[in-house]
Amino acid sequence: MKPVKIRQTILGQGRPKIAVPLTAKTTSDLLVQAKEAKALAEVIEWRIDFFESVLDFASLTTAAQQLREVIGEIPLLITFRTAKEGGAMEISEDKYFEIYEHVVTNKLADILDIELFQTTRKVKKMAILADANDIKVIMSNHDFAKTPTVAEMVRRLELMANYHADILKIAVMPNCVLDVLNLLTATQEVAARLDQPVISMAMGDLGKLTRVCGEVVGSCLTFGSVGQASAPGQIEAQSLKEILQALKVN
Repeated sequence: MKPVKIRQTILGQGRPKIAVPLTAKTTSDLLVQAKEAKALAEVIEWRIDFFESVLDFASLTTAAQQLREVIGEIPLLITFRTAKEGGAMEISEDKYFEIYEHVVTNKLADILDIELFQTTRKVKKMAILADANDIKVIMSNHDFAKTPTVAEMVRRLELMANYHADILKIAVMPNCVLDVLNLLTATQEVAARLDQPVISMAMGDLGKLTRVCGEVVGSCLTFGSVGQASAPGQIEAQSLKEILQALKVN
């Protein structure tokens, strides 16, 4: 694995870094949430699918600029999570990529989350555009119903690597302990074999273990909540920081 440096944060080296998602609907609430989150966050994730003015590009730009003033040099990950992968807003694929093109060409983010299972041609094109604008790409896949086989999870992560992703992310829903172990196995296999850092998690209470053991299996980023959680099983950020420190290997 080759570490990826984003501002002063390095993903893929040492313990997993903590990302805090922001899920506010308005700019004013977003900035309040950011001020609270920045004390614990090593990455700030702005979930723009929660932002009620996301389709108003002037408002989106202004909010991003004000958010940057609040968070300073903390890397900003912008994510529009589609409804089919657990997001808060239903939009067309064309609109999804239109929003992302605006984010990228206006350099509103340090990192962009692109879902793997959009049209392949568009996914690759957006990843290349992000690279041209010095924005790193997390390519992602979220399965809220089940945990695929180890082979299928590995295949999806390998596809991301082939589609110009800088960082590979998979999140699954475990229905038994074996699902959790399979997620960890797939993570370790890909982290040992591919250059790109990996982010993985099993969601829900059953999967909480996967949010804290990344240093052992090779997951480079974990998500901790401040206020509203953005996914089931997400651990409160302060508690997450303490657990990661207690489990520190190096």
